[in-house]
Amino acid sequence: MSGGHGHVETSNKKIALLVAVLAAALAISEMGGKSSQTNALLDHAEASNLWNFFQAKTVRQTVVRTAADEAEAAWKDNPQGAPAAVKAQIERWRQTAQRYETEPETGEGRKELMARAKTKEAHRETSLAAYHMFEYASASYQLAIVLAGAAALTSVVWLTVISCGLGIVGLGFTILAFFAPTLIHL
Repeated sequence: MSGGHGHVETSNKKIALLVAVLAAALAISEMGGKSSQTNALLDHAEASNLWNFFQAKTVRQTVVRTAADEAEAAWKDNPQGAPAAVKAQIERWRQTAQRYETEPETGEGRKELMARAKTKEAHRETSLAAYHMFEYASASYQLAIVLAGAAALTSVVWLTVISCGLGIVGLGFTILAFFAPTLIHL
């Protein structure tokens, strides 16, 4: 009788160790998921701010282009043409409109703002993909822990096997989340 009892005790110690490993993996997965979620939210806010700045530049650009076009149109039919001061102002408006289109030195032209916003959107999508992988991993680890606990209580071996399998699935999702979050889409 004591030999059977010792086997159950040894088996329960192994299951307790399995639960400890799964719990540690779950903690890592939860931490990674929260970090990815936070990064996605920050990137979303930054992309939104950049697109708002882009729109503001577009409005300003439209205003100065319209002013230049209106001034040119006002003097179009005048045989003497526009006075030099008006021509100079029209040229300044055209230069300002061009500067609003691209400002490589500041990174605040429409072209540069668009590129920066798209980069932030791409980072956001990668972070969201990682977050989802971490969530799948966490679910796998949680189910594995529940099944390991049930295996310890019932001594049903196949519950331990399924628990280990779910732990491996969780590990796969965790690895994907860290190294290739966009590799698969679920």
